[in-house]
Amino acid sequence: MPRLAAGDKMPNFEFNTGYRTGVSLRGEWKGKIVLWVLRYIGCTVCRYDCKLIADRYDEFMKKDAKVFVLMQSDQEHIQNDMKNTNAWLPFEIISDPEMNIYKALDIKPAESMEALIGDRMDDLKAKSAKVKEAGFVHGDYEGDEQQLPAMFIIDENDTVTFAHYAANLMDMPNIDDLLAKL
Repeated sequence: MPRLAAGDKMPNFEFNTGYRTGVSLRGEWKGKIVLWVLRYIGCTVCRYDCKLIADRYDEFMKKDAKVFVLMQSDQEHIQNDMKNTNAWLPFEIISDPEMNIYKALDIKPAESMEALIGDRMDDLKAKSAKVKEAGFVHGDYEGDEQQLPAMFIIDENDTVTFAHYAANLMDMPNIDDLLAKL
């Protein structure tokens, strides 16, 4: 499948979450869906992004939007991370260790670690300082370390209203920008 763009139909994948099997996007929610594609649960930047989403999840709900975070992590890693960090998330993490959804949506990894960071080293350092301040430590490495993030907003008719394939790790809309798009 080629990369999705606004106006395309989002396939209704069946997937496992950290705690459930056989779930589908549309089977879960009739309103808007945000599919936030990250790397894996052990990545401190990804875990910090999950915290940011959780901290403001009520704002997504007020806009009739449900968030799913897609990660390369297997169910066991997701469950252990949630248990070990004593965290509760108001959204589910899609477990895609075989990277089937990444491949289907053409979300490619960067060609190198340098390309993963791109020209955003200062932004990454600033975010890493916030990650450290929040107390996150790196967990297990899973999947492709060079995996790039992506983000999609899907309306109630399964139409993509926003698609973003990141050029590097820091090339993602922030939560304020995302909420404005909803």
